[in-house]
Amino acid sequence: MTELDTLAEEFWEWRAAQQPRSRDDIPRIDRPAGWLPDFSAAAVARYRRERAGFADRLARIDPGADRAAAVDARLVRSALARVRWELDVLRSWQRDPGFYVDQTLGCVFDLLTPLDVDAARLADVRRVLAATPALLDVGRENLVGGAVREFADLAVTALSSVEDDVAATVAALGDLHPAGWGAEDDRALAEAGAAAGRALATFRDELAEQLPGMAAAEPVGPADFGWFLREVAVLPYSPQELLDIGRREADRAAVLEVWERNRNGSAPGGRPAPRFTTAAEQAAAQADAELAVRRFYEDRGLLTQPDTLAHYRTHPMPAYLAPIAWCGVADDLTGPDRLDQDGSAFFPPPGPDLPYFYAANAHDPRAGIIHEGAHHQQLALAWRHPRAVRRHYHDSTANEGIAFYNEELMLASGLFDDAPGTREIVCNFMRLRALRVVVDVQLALGELDIPAAAALLETSVPMDRETALEEAAFFAATPGQAMTYQVGKTQVLGLLADASRQEGFSLRAFHDRLWREGNVPLSLRRWELLDDRRDLDRIEELTARASGRTTPAGSPAAADGAPGCRCG
Repeated sequence: MTELDTLAEEFWEWRAAQQPRSRDDIPRIDRPAGWLPDFSAAAVARYRRERAGFADRLARIDPGADRAAAVDARLVRSALARVRWELDVLRSWQRDPGFYVDQTLGCVFDLLTPLDVDAARLADVRRVLAATPALLDVGRENLVGGAVREFADLAVTALSSVEDDVAATVAALGDLHPAGWGAEDDRALAEAGAAAGRALATFRDELAEQLPGMAAAEPVGPADFGWFLREVAVLPYSPQELLDIGRREADRAAVLEVWERNRNGSAPGGRPAPRFTTAAEQAAAQADAELAVRRFYEDRGLLTQPDTLAHYRTHPMPAYLAPIAWCGVADDLTGPDRLDQDGSAFFPPPGPDLPYFYAANAHDPRAGIIHEGAHHQQLALAWRHPRAVRRHYHDSTANEGIAFYNEELMLASGLFDDAPGTREIVCNFMRLRALRVVVDVQLALGELDIPAAAALLETSVPMDRETALEEAAFFAATPGQAMTYQVGKTQVLGLLADASRQEGFSLRAFHDRLWREGNVPLSLRRWELLDDRRDLDRIEELTARASGRTTPAGSPAAADGAPGCRCG
């Protein structure tokens, strides 16, 4: 192992214990045995010291002329920048009461997303529930004087029936009876669940009482948001350029949808009708469709489907997960130590009033296969990457960009030639994800608040109000995430256009590498694949402009502003 490999391995081992739980599914990671989140004041101070130590070590590493090693070094720099972004810019641990819902009930939710809930997993659920009162006490201490009214209000709403939600989940878990789990275990689980439910309800009531005295939300602002774009996401765009991309692509998607509806004779704004009467019927149809999509990739020469690549399956929402399904994305994309297991996702029973994405999948399961299924394949392939640092999540732009690109790839390649309604859905997905750029950037810059962002999504996509509010709230708390779909797709298209001009180009080979390296920011892939530094030069230009200095194009950028790391 090189010095950089050793540093990266130690960092990711540290990160598995330090990284806060998120509602997003892509950043989920395997945790150490017995793990509990710790964001006490002492822990945060320690995390800052340890992050600085990793950054100092990285600054002393010179990858030399080895471009692949320089890309790996820049990945570690991005990962370190994300820790700083979380701890010192977003400061969700000080500002967002929902952060502590994520670190308690959210962790229970994550433990229950895999299909197999055995005795060991139930024991972990009990352990997190038992720790919930103490974890919320840490939250109370950290939030004093810093809690944001809008975020607190969202937490109060989410926790409106939390005692009943937790009780229903625990009761349903008691019906599982896995091997090695007995009546005494059930009693201990019920006691831990009751205590956790009470603690979360008390936390909710305290927040509701304190709401009038809390400060209003402030946007992250152009300076910090620009730093995030350059250092964490490795993106060569200013915020205004991102807005231009989002608006232009939203217009394009709207026109595509108009064309498609005109072709089909469809009324504007119609919702897709469910095609299934039972959840079992929908699950069976999805399993067949997933096989057909994999054959389509191979038959059209689009993407290699190795025999070792597990499948992506969907299942009816289990009774123990349904009460707390609001805690995150109800899927399991597996992990580096579970590559032999199928990825999975849960869905509610088909019906007329489903939320936006569930309604699309109840109409045609392929609508989810071409996005969440693409995530499963991309991650499963990346977890096998021979360069260990590239097996890890760094920023959603690459991952979400590939999945969103895959949607239009499948549409243009003819997967939905037999499904007019699904073609309309995919065009509408395009409009939503382009509008997310506008919402994300304007929230970060303070040009929109959460209600206005939700209203924009509700009326312009259009989508149901519940989903629009959930999306807007999540985007406000996690600036830089919502834009990743469209921005990443735009970068993929640019990379593909330039790569296709090279002699010997193969679309299958391009996609095979794109998926395998799906955790690597696309600006770095452009440099490595095409020997094209234009994106990295643009990032350096934007960095120099932000700091009021002039940096020659091509000069080495420093890790977190520290000199010495020639990481591109």
